[in-house]
Amino acid sequence: MGVVKKDILIGFLVAIFATFGGIFIYIEYFSRYSFDETLRLIADGKLYGKVLSIAAIPNLFVFFIFLKKNQDLRAKGVLLATILTALTTLFLKFF
Repeated sequence: MGVVKKDILIGFLVAIFATFGGIFIYIEYFSRYSFDETLRLIADGKLYGKVLSIAAIPNLFVFFIFLKKNQDLRAKGVLLATILTALTTLFLKFF
């Protein structure tokens, strides 16, 4: 695997991890209900797309950190993961 692909993959994985961290933080600290109950409410209300959109906010911070450190390829990986998150949100909204 070349250096280019490796750096893009690292950025992509960091962004996916940041998104899941965002979901956890949102559910754990900003929801009035318990973790399990919040997950059930999200499933019952089919709110996956909305929660995923909010959870992708940490990607913005990761993206700018990579840019500040001149790690453009990793920032590109974050951008790819964010686009994938947006497409997933769009898919969940209409299907």
